Amino acid sequence: MAEALEDLPYEELRHRAFELAEKRHDIGFFYDLLTHTPALENVSDEGGSLGDISGSLVGLISAAKEAFGHDKVGDLEPLFVARYATYIREHGGE
Repeated sequence: MAEALEDLPYEELRHRAFELAEKRHDIGFFYDLLTHTPALENVSDEGGSLGDISGSLVGLISAAKEAFGHDKVGDLEPLFVARYATYIREHGGE
């Protein structure tokens, strides 16, 4: 079953990981994604800052959903697939 997560379509895997993190109120998961990827640069390029969105879990989730859509991750998709699959395995979403 371990390979099954990596075989899922990107959007489904992302949805599962985000849903699990949201259910767990794991703001650290979303913060980590935003601070360790080019997504943070995208937020600041658009006149915002992580400080503007980090006040609520809802804000972080919205920013992460926008920043980590399939059409925006490009060559980094394999890294996100691994991160999402690992998160799901570590936190019982499987």
